[in-house]
Amino acid sequence: MGYLDNSSVTVDAILTLKGRELLAQGGNAFNITQFALADDEVDYDLWNPDHPLGTAYYGTIIENMPLVEAIPDETQACRYKLITLPKNQQTIPVITVGNTAITLQAGGDSAIISPNTSNFAGGNSNLGYTVILSDSLVADLQVTRALQNSVLPTTPRFIGDSEDSQSVAAAGFEFNIVAKTQLIEDKTATLTVIGNETGGSVTIQLTVKKATTRTV
Repeated sequence: MGYLDNSSVTVDAILTLKGRELLAQGGNAFNITQFALADDEVDYDLWNPDHPLGTAYYGTIIENMPLVEAIPDETQACRYKLITLPKNQQTIPVITVGNTAITLQAGGDSAIISPNTSNFAGGNSNLGYTVILSDSLVADLQVTRALQNSVLPTTPRFIGDSEDSQSVAAAGFEFNIVAKTQLIEDKTATLTVIGNETGGSVTIQLTVKKATTRTV
């Protein structure tokens, strides 16, 4: 990754790994129908309302920050998407799932995840949500209400390399988490739910209890 010269307007367009995969399939597999904008590289903590030269200079540092080149890994880009909201709206879309944590008592027990977007009518009603289960050894992740699109959206995952090898992700409108039997100890994982259109997210903890044994 490198930096772009921000003294002029530059458009740095590349194909991601997913884009190359679709292009290689031929036919109509590669068909760009939508795009998203994001400001991942902007640090808004640098906004300075105390600048001695006045309001026109509050964002001077931000405006002069270097821009990073486009990267080909679609799972590591566009974490903070920009969205268009109705004029005068004072709230932003918020993803909720109705649970702050889920505990499953035994292997085979399950829980339904039904994400919802508040503060934004129709939010994520087209491309739905992506759920990332950090550890597939803890539970299975199933889609119970699938998207209508033939090509599933790609979503930034932003997890460590060690977790990435055992994580699973799925896109849809409703999901089922099915516990796997844990013979040694209680196991925990995280469930991250991301709005594929609004970009908002929420993370909850999943716990599967150790299996109990009975003696007769």
